[in-house]
Parts: sequence; structure tokens; C-alpha cells
Amino acid sequence: MITVKRREKEKEKRKKTILRAAQLLLFKKGFKSVTVESIAKQAKLSKGAVYLYFKSKEEIYAQILLNDIEKFNKKVFDVVEIDGTATNMMFNFSDIYIDFFLNERELFRILMTFMLHTDDLNFSAEMNSQMIQETNRTIEVVDRILKQGFDTGEFSCKNDIIKVRNVVWGLLNGIISLHLFTGKEITREVRIRSHISEGLKVFIEGLKQSHNNPDDSGR
Repeated sequence: MITVKRREKEKEKRKKTILRAAQLLLFKKGFKSVTVESIAKQAKLSKGAVYLYFKSKEEIYAQILLNDIEKFNKKVFDVVEIDGTATNMMFNFSDIYIDFFLNERELFRILMTFMLHTDDLNFSAEMNSQMIQETNRTIEVVDRILKQGFDTGEFSCKNDIIKVRNVVWGLLNGIISLHLFTGKEITREVRIRSHISEGLKVFIEGLKQSHNNPDDSGR
């Protein structure tokens, strides 16, 4: 029994070693430039040893991304558990979202590739399903924030919550994509934070005042 437990611990330890090595290379070289062989070398293991735990490079990166999204979800779900306005929750959520991807830039690139060009990553059907499940949990946080705003009357927008949520995602991911890999490094964080903050202010003000606007159902 002790031997079995010891073996399981060793397997888990080796698996984590592979993931750490892959993540390090991912940040340095990017997804396309890294191979299973280079991951094995970084982890100080044989290529065959890596394949004992993962079927492909794509599976390794999917696991890294899933682990980090899970950590992110734990943080953002705390946002909706704290008493406060939906407006404050939305800004707190955006701060956590920005922090996460400023520190995990290559993961942001892979996540955007997954959302826009899934076939480019060659993830299996099972990996795709897991990714969709985890990203949907993140989306659920935004839905809950918006629902609270609508239920309490803080937001008076009559539009479909899914449409409103999609605008939030477009704003966050669009601005981060625009600045995360371009421009001067020294001003990058300030640019991202200021543009998202100003964008959210305008957007939320629209949610609060929409009942005063003429009917736009024909647009």
C-alpha cells in the first residue's frame, strides 16, 4: 500500500515537472517553437518519459492552460461573493483579468487562438470540451455580475444579457490583444489598464442610462 502511494506521488511529481518545464519554454519561445523533445530536455527526462504522461505537446499546453484558468476562476468567483455594486464587481473582475494575462502573456495568446482558431492548436475533442467548460465558468462570473445589476435596478438596459456580456468580453480581450504584444514595455500596463477603465466607464454609464434613450430595436 505504501509502495502504491509512493508511486502515485512520484508520478504526480514528474507530471508537475513536465508542466513547469513546458510552461517555462512556452513563455520564452512561444507555442509553435517548442517541441516535446525540448520539453523533455528542460525537464531532464527522456522524450519517452514525457509521452508516458502526455500524448502530445498540445495536451501538455492544454493542461497548463486549464490549470491556470482554474486558478483564475477561483479568484474571480470571490468577486461576486463580496457585497457591493455590480459596477464595482465589474471593475474588480477586469483588474483580476488584466493582472492574470499581464503575467501569463503566452497563455493569453493560446487562449485567444483557441477561441478564434481552435483547429490551429490540434486539441483533441476531450481537451476542447474541457477548455470550453472552464472558459464558460469564467463567462458565468460576468453573467452573474450583469444579472445582479439588472435585478437591483443598477443597470436599466433591456437588452439580452448574452449580448451585453459579449460586449464586455470584446472590450477586455480586444484592448488586451491590441496592447499586450505591441508598443513599449514600460508603458504597456498603464495603457491596458487606462483604456479598459475608460471603456468600462462609458459602457456601464450606457447600461445605467439606457432607459432614457429612444427605442433602438431597429438597429
